[in-house]
Amino acid sequence: MNRPPYITDQILNTFIKNALTEDLREGNHSTLATIPKKLEQSAKLLVKENCILAGVELAEYIFKYYDQNLKLDLKIKDGESAKAGDIAFIVTGSAQSILSTERLVLNCMQRMSGIASLTQDWNSQLLGTKTKLLDTRKTTPNFRICEKWAVVIGGGTNHRFGLYDMMMLKDNHIDYNGSLARAVEMASQYIKKNKLSLKIEVETRTIEEVKEAIHTPGIHRIMLDNMDLDTMCQAVRLINHKCETEASGGITRAQLQDIAKTGVDYISAGALTHSAKHIDLSLKALKI
Repeated sequence: MNRPPYITDQILNTFIKNALTEDLREGNHSTLATIPKKLEQSAKLLVKENCILAGVELAEYIFKYYDQNLKLDLKIKDGESAKAGDIAFIVTGSAQSILSTERLVLNCMQRMSGIASLTQDWNSQLLGTKTKLLDTRKTTPNFRICEKWAVVIGGGTNHRFGLYDMMMLKDNHIDYNGSLARAVEMASQYIKKNKLSLKIEVETRTIEEVKEAIHTPGIHRIMLDNMDLDTMCQAVRLINHKCETEASGGITRAQLQDIAKTGVDYISAGALTHSAKHIDLSLKALKI
């Protein structure tokens, strides 16, 4: 499974460099003191609970970034089911290099596998519907690339990556401007003036705001925020495919099927990233 296009080599290199610097600083002294420089060994990535595995491609990138001579024998790919006792891969090469990258690889894979597993579970509730499951910007600072990548591995769809690649006019933008229409007008002017190619989404909280949004040009998607099912159904009927629709606001797994039945195009859920548990994985030495 290829990584999303927004995760470039440059972005990955910066992420890995900063993460390794945070952990290693002037050196991995425990390893430098006890492991000969020329010693070569192998280690297996052991899966310790059932999951959708994620972060394998990233793990390989981390190993190769630190030491080009490390070699991986991949057993399970990103997005595949893994069960307790499975071996995801075997890494072979410098023992010092393996031990110096071990924790970064595990931290990334444990978090990503948890998100991918939760995303697939939630996405299973939408089978047979046209509704797509979206993540949000409720991510861990400096770890967003991994968390959003994991959502894709789990079968979900990325919402905007950040504040720069889509305009979302939320309650505060609208309240500060006095009206939804005024906020959209200013956003449209800004896009035109700066020659940008950005879509505009607006957050609506009431049927009155939905009606205002329908009659405001320039809107690509209307978010139905914290609406009950009856209000959401009414809103979707009023919008009638004039814009894309997105349900959001405290979404739970138990609500997914009922929300999808309203006909919304998307359901966005911050829980995919902020509430996913870590999957238990470990890197165990294999002597060669």
